[in-house]
Parts: sequence; C-alpha cells; structure tokens
Amino acid sequence: MTCILVSPLSAIERAIDAYQPSHLITLLSPEDMITTPAHIAAERHLKLALNDVVEEMPDMNPPTRDHILRLLEFGRDWRAQAPLLVHCWAGVSRSMAAAYTLLCERAGPGREFEIARALRRRAPHAYPNPLMIRLADTVLQRDGQMVAAVASIGRGEIVLEGSCVLLPLAI
Repeated sequence: MTCILVSPLSAIERAIDAYQPSHLITLLSPEDMITTPAHIAAERHLKLALNDVVEEMPDMNPPTRDHILRLLEFGRDWRAQAPLLVHCWAGVSRSMAAAYTLLCERAGPGREFEIARALRRRAPHAYPNPLMIRLADTVLQRDGQMVAAVASIGRGEIVLEGSCVLLPLAI
C-alpha cells in the first residue's frame, strides 16, 4: 500500500527497516537536526529546521510559508511507488501537519474534512501544528477549510510521543 508514514524521531530506524520508504521528511528544531539515515538517498531527504511553535517567538524558528512551499515541492517529486516517511520529535504536531498538508494537496480541494477525520481515526494522538495548517491553507488557497477541518477533530489524546501511523493516499 502506498502511503505516508508518520513517526516520532525515536522510531525512524524501525520504520525505515519495516516499510522501506523512498523519501524522508524531517521536521526538527535546528539544534536537533539529524543526518540522512543510511538507507535514504540524500536527495530524497527533506530537512526542515523549525520549532514546534504556533506564533513568532524570540529565539525560535517558527514554521514559515517557505517551509510549506518546500514541503509541497518535495511532496510533488515523490512518485508514491514506496512510502514517504515524515517525522518530527514526537510524531504528533509538525509531522502530522506535514502529512495532512501533503494529503490535502494530492486529494484536491473539498476533501479537507474527510482527510482530517481519517487522520483522527488513524492517529488519536495527532495534533497538527496550527501555524503550519494556517500557512498551508493559504498556500493551497483552501479559504480556511484546512484550518476548520483540523479544528473540527480537536486536540486529540495527549501523549509524550506518538506511534507510527500509516496514512493511505486513497483516504
């Protein structure tokens, strides 16, 4: 099954071994950025250095429009012949926002709520980063639908770290 796989940092090696992804997206704070794992080609690893914050804060690197544009461009280059692995520190906020954004772009307008509900079913712990969702909504010209859809699924279960979650492209 072709899918987007979301994982916490602590599980990426196990996820790579188990699912053999062709592409990897890392969303970590600059000081925590990782090197490309051995089984992933460097050109198939997108590293987005950003903090998990929802607004401008001193000494932080918030998500920006440029991060979203780079995410979408990278996602368009993924041919979906093998899974795409997306991870952040806990697999709850930044990585879930990135996966949701990629799924919304692939599905096209009008499916934001359906995708958000499917995300919640598969990941009870998901809490997509609200700033990333707002930025993606603007970039993808969804007129607030992505923001409203993610708000409609609520905060989710509070966990220190999420589990690996498979999100099929055909939601």
